[in-house]
Amino acid sequence: MTGPVAATAADASALAAIHAGAFPQGWGAADIAALLLSPGCCARWVPGQAFILVRAVLDEAEIITLATVPARRRQGLAQALVGQAGALCLAQGVTVLHLEVAAGNVPAQALYAGLGFVRVGRRPGYYADGSDAWLLRLNLCAAADVHLPG
Repeated sequence: MTGPVAATAADASALAAIHAGAFPQGWGAADIAALLLSPGCCARWVPGQAFILVRAVLDEAEIITLATVPARRRQGLAQALVGQAGALCLAQGVTVLHLEVAAGNVPAQALYAGLGFVRVGRRPGYYADGSDAWLLRLNLCAAADVHLPG
């Protein structure tokens, strides 16, 4: 497997295709491009397979989305992407990484728990289908030596 590389707005169509394959309501290329062009946003991807989009503000960052095509799940791509994004954030002075994950997405919850994320809240009815989201948080300073691969 080739490691994750930087993605730019020029890659938005390819990122949108990955997102559409990973989620019932995938995001369009224009939306992804706009995010990538906004302050504090960056993406890493394994072309055609998976990507992560992160936005940093001061010393905190949020994983906006993490998408892996179904045929490539459970092969370490998401773990590598989160690890690389976390390391990049830490190098930029970010100390806390946040995300929301669907309450019913047990595989994603296991991934995040294995990387040291902890549940800190819930957003009832967060998703379009009415399902809840768990709010997760990772202290990057504590996780850097123990959990983050990459």
